[in-house]
Amino acid sequence: MVQVKPDTTTVLVIGGGPGGSYAATLLQREGHQVVLMEAATFPRYHIGESMLPSLRDYLRFIDLEDEVAKHGFCVKPGATFKLSRDVRESYTDFSLAGPNCTAWNVIRSEMDDLLLRNARKHGVQVFEETRVTDIDFGGDPESSRPVAAHWSNKAGASGSIKFDWLIDASGRAGIMSTKYLRNRVMRESLRNVAVWGYWTGVRGIGDGTERAGSPWFEALTDEQGWAWAIPLHDGTTSVGVVMHSDASKAKKDILTPEGQKPTLTEHYLDQLKFLPGVRALIGDTGKFIPGSTKSASDYSYFATRYSGDHFRIIGDAGNFVDPFFSSGVHIAMVGAISAALTICASLNGETEEKLAQEWHDAKVGIAHTRFLFVVLGAYQQMHIQTAPILGELDEENFDRAFDMFRPVIFGIADTSAKLTSDKVQNMMNVFEQLFDPRTHEDDIAEARRRYGAELVSMDAPILGKDAIDNLTKDDEVTKRVFEKMDALKGVASEYRVTDMESQPIVGYVARMQRGRLGLELAPSKVG
Repeated sequence: MVQVKPDTTTVLVIGGGPGGSYAATLLQREGHQVVLMEAATFPRYHIGESMLPSLRDYLRFIDLEDEVAKHGFCVKPGATFKLSRDVRESYTDFSLAGPNCTAWNVIRSEMDDLLLRNARKHGVQVFEETRVTDIDFGGDPESSRPVAAHWSNKAGASGSIKFDWLIDASGRAGIMSTKYLRNRVMRESLRNVAVWGYWTGVRGIGDGTERAGSPWFEALTDEQGWAWAIPLHDGTTSVGVVMHSDASKAKKDILTPEGQKPTLTEHYLDQLKFLPGVRALIGDTGKFIPGSTKSASDYSYFATRYSGDHFRIIGDAGNFVDPFFSSGVHIAMVGAISAALTICASLNGETEEKLAQEWHDAKVGIAHTRFLFVVLGAYQQMHIQTAPILGELDEENFDRAFDMFRPVIFGIADTSAKLTSDKVQNMMNVFEQLFDPRTHEDDIAEARRRYGAELVSMDAPILGKDAIDNLTKDDEVTKRVFEKMDALKGVASEYRVTDMESQPIVGYVARMQRGRLGLELAPSKVG
């Protein structure tokens, strides 16, 4: 049956990936008319297969957790990191964040299709094979409101649709940022290239143990990049390599013994010589699937803003950190919730539209900045930070994120609001502790025995540098345990949907009640 596209809608969502589908579902569920236009036909291939523990909670909020759990995706209990060649690998156990905090390794074509079908189930009018080509504004796109979009589809038809609100979830194409606002900022230090392929017969990390299903992340021994090995539920393993584009080009320029430049697959397979851990997993049984090699430019970027009058930008349409630590889907869903909250708040008159925009910009910016420093901490651990990062930061969002980590970095001593290279370095040092190869489960168990389970817990408050130093004295092992847990707590605050209700931004907190999504004044602090 041919769907007739409406001429008008309350909310138009461009893009049916995780961010677009999630935002559309929330707004339709709140009683608003939503139309979603997606250029591709789902299911469609997409990279980004390893999920974070937040996914369960976010899916639960849109009634999709059980369906995803029953789908058969490979359960991900944690992740294993081998970032230093001379020290044994370290394991991050997701159960530290609480019960039921396992995630999944997913085949994205299947995962994204589940999310899009869920949007349809909630009443969203979804039009696939329909590309938004142009947007009309009330005036100058820099300062005025978008009012209509022009579309064309695979069948050759075209048309336009008027709307009250626009959500740009158009992925890397980012129609609002790249075509109209022109406010995308690239990061030279993370101008990376990824190349990957698929294998059968690869041994899994921790097969037969509670670690089974955990992906493997390893630094190249030449310190030019890192690799992933992610087991998938169809029996294949995704193996990829990420390095700065300059390093990638230099390697691709090395001629083969026959005097030819290597093919993409030859270049990809050649990187295995720098990956002893991956080679051990492949072993004698692993077989590369011919023709499965793919490559993408995983350039890191952000935008100077993610909203404007009656529009919101979310997911890769607004920013992208890096493939390390698998934050893309998480940040897309955070942006989707923020877009829904702020649109509802503005529609319902709970806040001025200008304040709703500021809330969205800050929420998306903080999430992006937090994971940026997780990545930079890991890169520092791997000794592959190639350029200074200070000039590539979004200063306002950095300061907001830094305020949240001030106790972790300086105790309560530092009150300076000025962005400095020392502050950036200190943030990187904090998140480097997430991947400290010297901290293991037995160290955490010993710390709990000596200091008490209540203190060595993800539910305990962030201790901060001063308190950790006073508590542990010369106990360096336990000091590293507390530092790692402080860093984990800093990320874990992103993982629960309801945490948005207790995190004030510009004086407002989220109201995460179905049927009453919006913003409300943050409670006043007493004393």
